[in-house]
Amino acid sequence: MLDLMPYETRGAMGSYGPRGERFTRRTWTVRDICDHRPWPYADDQFDFAICVTTLEDIRDPIWVCHELSRVAKAGYVEVPTIEAELIFNVEGNGPWLGHEHHRWLCDVVDGALRFTHKPHSIHHDWTLRVNDRWRARMELEDHLLGLFWEGTLPAFERPLIGEDDYQRLFAELRERIRRRFEPSEAELRLKTARDLARHGAALAAQRPRRLASQLIDRLR
Repeated sequence: MLDLMPYETRGAMGSYGPRGERFTRRTWTVRDICDHRPWPYADDQFDFAICVTTLEDIRDPIWVCHELSRVAKAGYVEVPTIEAELIFNVEGNGPWLGHEHHRWLCDVVDGALRFTHKPHSIHHDWTLRVNDRWRARMELEDHLLGLFWEGTLPAFERPLIGEDDYQRLFAELRERIRRRFEPSEAELRLKTARDLARHGAALAAQRPRRLASQLIDRLR
């Protein structure tokens, strides 16, 4: 186990899976995993390495992916989805998109992890928000993105250099939200057709009732 915090702090944010720990104080190493020094393990020392909801937090995830590839033969990494990073006020802790301490937007492109700097300005752009109504439609797999790897964990950074790059990113995020949560043109047309059909059926049902009422009035 490699962690920035000491052994005593383990489990502070809860835990998942079966009970019991597969590590001890002796196997717990306190270390800045981004300090660009090789981790204290031999090449291919581990058959399988797990890194879950960590890469989005740290300053150099590319280095960490490199070291994971070196010390393990295979592994599994898990990061928040981009949709999860855009949830507004995610824990009721302020007007942020996603968790305020996350540094990266993460996705998978051609089998490789891609890291994009999470600009501070997105927190103030209401057009990028996943609101409560949309969040309620998200399943667990909409919140987390997992990737199994073997041999090498491929990873790269998407550079954002100038204003054009940032505006292109924002446009892509808006389109991603629209595709995921807003109805398509075909869905809107189908909804309109269904509404018209229901309205027509309601009108057709009203006419016999109206005629019957008029007949009863005459008989009286």
